Parts: sequence; C-alpha cells; structure tokens
Amino acid sequence: MRASRPASGRIRLYRRRMGPDQNSEVDRFIEEQIDTVPHLEALLLAWRGRSKTWSPAEMAAALYVPADVAQKILSDLSNKDLLIATEGAEARYAYRSGLPEHDELMARVNAAYQRELIRISRMIHSKAPTGVREFARSFRFTKEEK
Repeated sequence: MRASRPASGRIRLYRRRMGPDQNSEVDRFIEEQIDTVPHLEALLLAWRGRSKTWSPAEMAAALYVPADVAQKILSDLSNKDLLIATEGAEARYAYRSGLPEHDELMARVNAAYQRELIRISRMIHSKAPTGVREFARSFRFTKEEK
C-alpha cells in the first residue's frame, strides 16, 4: 500500500506549476483589497454572477450575515471600486467589470480561493485591522516623495 503525500507537498507542487508571479499577484490583491473573508466571498459572488445586481438583503442571505453587515461589505467593496452601486430606490450592487486584466485576476482569485481556502482564509485573518493598515499606509514613502 502506498503512503499518501502530505498536503503541503501538493501545495508546493501546484505553486511551482502555477508560477510564483500569478500566486503573488493574487496574494497581493487579497492583502491590499480584501478586509475579511465575507468581503472576498461577496466579491466572488458578484464576479461569478456578473449580470446580476445584489441588494444588501440578497447578499446577506447568500453570506449568512445580518443585512447591516452585508450593506457595510457591499459599501466597502464599492468604495474600493470593486463593485458599482446602481441608481434607484433600493441600493443594488454589481461587479465592476471593465478591464480584461481585472477580470483575469478575478478568475485567478476565484481559482486560488477554491483550491487554497484555508491558506487564503488564514492570510486574511492574520492581517491587521483596516484602520491600522490605513494608518501605516499614510507613513509609506513613494519614489516621488523622496
């Protein structure tokens, strides 16, 4: 009987096959744009159903969170230009499709999240709170500022 390889070996093997640039781009996007796992899941739901608009109540039901939490998530994603808010009596949100590169990145994020759910969830949970990250970002120097 053959012994099975440990899961970490499979992950390393896949990363070599996928290439470090693609994986690091996905990780960078998640680090910079995604605050919580429900934020990522809401974005992926909107991306998978690009023709659909979502009300906060619909997103709340899909994410199993209260409607006010879903409203905050949708608003956060809209403020980051990842979703667009539609005009009308009721606020509705849709995936902001535009650049093919962004759609390709979302396809890679979706695939990575399906394949590496635990790693990506841990990465999101290990991040500092949004307020702390924004405060730290205000002290970063860019090449133009030097």
